[in-house]
Amino acid sequence: MDTIIRKALKDDLPEILSLIKELAAYEKAPEEVKLTIQQLEKDGFGDKACFEALLAEQKGECCGMALYYYTYSTWKGRCLYLEDIIIREKHRRKGIGEKLFNELLNIAAKEKVVQMKWQVLEWNQPAINFYKKYKADFDDEWTNVRLTKKQIDTFSDDSL
Repeated sequence: MDTIIRKALKDDLPEILSLIKELAAYEKAPEEVKLTIQQLEKDGFGDKACFEALLAEQKGECCGMALYYYTYSTWKGRCLYLEDIIIREKHRRKGIGEKLFNELLNIAAKEKVVQMKWQVLEWNQPAINFYKKYKADFDDEWTNVRLTKKQIDTFSDDSL
């Protein structure tokens, strides 16, 4: 079956949110999704768009997506960061993820980024195996660190 990979449009936001929720359920954290279509519109199609997305379609049906953005390495320069590749469950293991990933590699080459980065959950063996086919480097030196919105909102100079 032919798979079409294309840039996401504003009209695709309900599908994008649906895919995000499907991924959250797969990762056993459906309650963590707080995004709305309005927030996605502002962040992906507003004046200061901070992400782009590719959609995979078969016969007009959305099968999956890749959401990405650009970052900057102080040592190397401009990078492409893959936030997520999400394939609807009924379309998995049909080469759609590979088509999305390959298109991201084409974008990375065209944009002349110095590296492409992403994360994968340590228990997601199908994804790990997929990335190993590309001879991706798995980093065991760096630790993920973050502050939540609540932590940021409660910060003050006096709290340190």
